[in-house]
Amino acid sequence: MSMATPKYKRILLKLSGEALMGDDSYGINRDVIDRIVSEIGDVTRLGVEVAVVIGGGNIFRGVAPAAAGMDRATADYMGMLATVMNALALQDAMRRAGLIARVQSALTIEQVAEPYIRGKALRYLEEGKIVIFGAGTGNPFFTTDTAAALRASEMEAQVVLKATKVDGVYSADPKTNPDATRYDRISFDEAIAKNLKVMDATALALCRDQKMPLCVFSIFKHGALKRVVLGEDEGTLVEC
Repeated sequence: MSMATPKYKRILLKLSGEALMGDDSYGINRDVIDRIVSEIGDVTRLGVEVAVVIGGGNIFRGVAPAAAGMDRATADYMGMLATVMNALALQDAMRRAGLIARVQSALTIEQVAEPYIRGKALRYLEEGKIVIFGAGTGNPFFTTDTAAALRASEMEAQVVLKATKVDGVYSADPKTNPDATRYDRISFDEAIAKNLKVMDATALALCRDQKMPLCVFSIFKHGALKRVVLGEDEGTLVEC
């Protein structure tokens, strides 16, 4: 396979909100978001169609103390709104970088984002536009990891790429356990049984049932996203 030939034609990139804040305690770090957008741009220039599901932890973290003891559904809706804010910030950073992106929200906020419409999202991808999905699934009690698995299946993506702060899936937290080992490949069943915190169990089960491979990699490692898309040895591949 040529190094310039992507392994995947259409991907779903799962970005955590925490990835956008870099080393800051909360919020959006301008340099970090611009660098992430640059990595995404490198992939789109290979002809790869990119959909993005984004979390909201970087914003919700700032109000988390006030949310303690709050009704779970209310807190989850607040988190969904945080993801929409991140989606808009990501779209604007892409605009500055010369990329065309559309934001679709699972919650109806027509003044700032289109509602989620599967057919329209598919058409945008076919036209080479980046589609950013905000507000998770639109339902409380479901994480943005589950939203990523769901949207990947709906968009007929070939893989879910989970961008994290670590370079793959480890047997334990590598920050606290120096003996933790990184997996190159692992099955969904093993990841669930070992409770490896790759994604929540609902998201993993959905990927497994849809036979949707999942690759976990570090978004802070320069060129890692492009290497994953080209099928090079990068991150951890979780599959059936």
